Amino acid sequence: MSYVVFARATRYAGAAATIALLTLAAPVTANANGGTSCLSHGDSRHLGDRTLCQGMHGHDVRVLQQYLTFAGFPTTIDGAFGSTTRRNVIVFQRAQHMAPTGIVTFSVQQILREAVKAVTASQPSQQPVAGARAQINSDGTAGAPAGAPAAVQQVINAANQIISTSYCVGGGHGSWNSSCYDCSGAVSFALHGGGLLSSPEDSTGLESYGAAGAGRWISVYADAGHAFLVVAGRAFDTANFGGPNWPSGSGPRWRSDPTGNLQDGGGYVLRHPAAL
Repeated sequence: MSYVVFARATRYAGAAATIALLTLAAPVTANANGGTSCLSHGDSRHLGDRTLCQGMHGHDVRVLQQYLTFAGFPTTIDGAFGSTTRRNVIVFQRAQHMAPTGIVTFSVQQILREAVKAVTASQPSQQPVAGARAQINSDGTAGAPAGAPAAVQQVINAANQIISTSYCVGGGHGSWNSSCYDCSGAVSFALHGGGLLSSPEDSTGLESYGAAGAGRWISVYADAGHAFLVVAGRAFDTANFGGPNWPSGSGPRWRSDPTGNLQDGGGYVLRHPAAL
């Protein structure tokens, strides 16, 4: 695990969650043939938490399969790392001039992410609606601009419901109604309020949400460590970038600068709901 990922995990998930993240990471060992193999240690929700190899199952395997498909290596998305997934990993590794081990280490996952970003960046995205900015009110709520589609208004209204909550790891994933939310839980709650998401997604899952690129009204920024939402030109985020931070506290808040969070140096994938 790189220092950057460790530092960002600590920043967004807290020390306890980071310790759990490190515990879940599967060690890579040398085998009798001089190659490498991985040892499975439980399930994981985030691609990048552990080394992946044939025989493993989980949400991170599903994301791996989605990413292989996005990168041009069609793979059945079933969450089971079988022989076909391994074969496609090997083809990808060869295409990237890497050792064809069929094992997805952290470095392989990072290169795959970059390949997906390059593909999605080359796809046309919708142009944001010029001048259609939400208003951030004195109480911290946001108001939808005139003419905003109903779904956009509903997303803003849903986000307004949780701006007085605090931050907590996993908040908003076990239940829509929570006293605290993490970054992806808050994004999921807002999207769900607009009828745009049926169940909570973590930040890795949001990397494959909807369509590629920026939306005209709504854009989702996500990577392995963080996610935030931009609605009608305003950011909805648990990280304190782009202010104001009102109400005071650590939970999800509206931010004036829609891309202020990009200052953290994250490798964000940009997605949007279809038609928005």
